[in-house]
Amino acid sequence: MVEKMKTEKKKLLIYAHYYSPDVASTGQILKELAEGMLHAFDITIICVVPSYTGKIAADYKTKMFYKEEINGVKIFRIRVPEFSKTKKISRIKNILTYFIGAIFATFKVGKMDYVYSISQPPILGGLIGVWGKWMKHAKYIYNIQDFNPEQTLAVGYSKNKLILNAMMWLDKFSCKRADKVIVVGRDMMKTLQDRFRSKMVPTHVFINNWIDEKEIYPLLADNEKVLAFKKKYGLENKFIIMYSGNIGLYYDLENLIHVLKKFKERNDVAFAFVGEGSILDNLVLYKDKYDLKNVTFIPYQDKSELVYSLNAGDVHWCINAKGIKGVSVPSKLYGIIAAGKPILGVLEEGSEARLIIDETKCGYVTEPGNYEEVEAIIERFLNEKGTTTPIEMGERGRAYLVENLTKDVSIRKYIEEIKSCE
Repeated sequence: MVEKMKTEKKKLLIYAHYYSPDVASTGQILKELAEGMLHAFDITIICVVPSYTGKIAADYKTKMFYKEEINGVKIFRIRVPEFSKTKKISRIKNILTYFIGAIFATFKVGKMDYVYSISQPPILGGLIGVWGKWMKHAKYIYNIQDFNPEQTLAVGYSKNKLILNAMMWLDKFSCKRADKVIVVGRDMMKTLQDRFRSKMVPTHVFINNWIDEKEIYPLLADNEKVLAFKKKYGLENKFIIMYSGNIGLYYDLENLIHVLKKFKERNDVAFAFVGEGSILDNLVLYKDKYDLKNVTFIPYQDKSELVYSLNAGDVHWCINAKGIKGVSVPSKLYGIIAAGKPILGVLEEGSEARLIIDETKCGYVTEPGNYEEVEAIIERFLNEKGTTTPIEMGERGRAYLVENLTKDVSIRKYIEEIKSCE
């Protein structure tokens, strides 16, 4: 009995908002993190029913809560209303339902030693973690994937000073109540320090996000499934410049698509957008208005198919809007370099993603808003197609990832940092 008590794993509660099979990048990261930490902790997830696209399957519409287990991880799902990503009220209702549901779900999951939450949904992700800490008398780890209200302010989603000040006060409150804050970029460490003006800064550490390099990896151009993907979406015999990920507010895509109009007569290039998001309809309308025949929109790809869609691109966009430096790190970066593809970066100098690209020389980068330079970079890639330059870029990025950004490296750091809170 004594030996059993010695070896019993500590219990870790994770508030995830989205979790697999949802295709949200944070949901995929948290799945890999949870499963990777199972040897160290007994893990329970509190999240919503699969609903990232806004739609909910009939199987998840009959009860308030659903208990599942996936690969050894216990999952407690909350039913939320369906929503539209283009309608603020609809999204807010969905998010608040998750928040309230998570409060009640906390009572149903038993004793916990650690509570871990991420900064999604904005502000509420941190607050639900504080709630879990108090209710479970546990150590609290707050993982900031995106700083808010800084992100909200950067993209102009709200300019109401009263709301923004309240958001800042609440998220600083969550940071102060955390036993440890984990950020995902070197630039984000400075943002946290600036929030507290370098006084009484919460205990914090930087750990990169990652990609599973065994699931996403370079494939030959004549791979059967890569060719099938190109054929399905009319991309055969084209030089493909691809954007893969959330087509949302934080990437300046509504301005960048104006640059693509300048290449509308080029039959040898295709601009492929893979994913969904709040501004997708606006991009489709622009394409139709200007008859951009070489612009293609493709739905989200299942995780099992992602290796083929990423490999179909010859060059990949990695983008953040101006003001996102120190606020967020585009997770799509890791998938691009895992697939060994060169990057067309539109990123602020000193941001985490740009630091990696500059250090590895795995792409060409310019500042957000510099649309003339974006056009010049596209021309440069088109001039270099068929040469060894883009291949060597991709190889450098892949080599850096294998050395520094693998799942095993980051998960080991997470385990160490969580246990150090004891």
